[in-house]
Amino acid sequence: MSDQPTHTTPTASSTSAPGPEVSAAELEAAAAAQAATDPLADAQAELANLKAQNADLADQYLRAQADVQNARRRADDEITKARKFAVEGFADSLLPVLDSLEAGLAIPNVTLEQIREGSEATLRQLKSALERNKVAEINPSAGTKFDPHHHQAISVVPAEQEANTVVTVLQKGYLIADRVLRPALVTVTAPK
Repeated sequence: MSDQPTHTTPTASSTSAPGPEVSAAELEAAAAAQAATDPLADAQAELANLKAQNADLADQYLRAQADVQNARRRADDEITKARKFAVEGFADSLLPVLDSLEAGLAIPNVTLEQIREGSEATLRQLKSALERNKVAEINPSAGTKFDPHHHQAISVVPAEQEANTVVTVLQKGYLIADRVLRPALVTVTAPK
């Protein structure tokens, strides 16, 4: 009986070799499956993250847009108020002139001299009010070089003065804060 080959049943030591090969294959398959699902899971996680960032940015954008609209509305309100009340200071400085004119007209028996004195005093008040509000006269003297930015030539006349100089002022002009409110109307010398 000893000459016959004996079949041995696999033992734990003999199965250990094929076992690790199966386990390695299973591990490889599991790793491949995990590798296949990991990019999907990563992509899904990244997508969820990007969606959250997008929602946050959209919220920030809407808030910024609302802030801009509110700032515009406030600026428009301030501009409207500034326009509405811009003349308040100017009107306030003219009220004493109005009071003087009304007081002068309220005197029953006034002489020509009193009218003249009252008119001169009122004119001084008016000029003072204009100066306080940065309104300045444009009143060029004879011989001043003609300035088309501040003067308007009404006529050209022959004169002994240098050409293109002011001969007479027909109507004073005015500046308000260095901006021409009304140019001075002048006659100018003709070129020789």
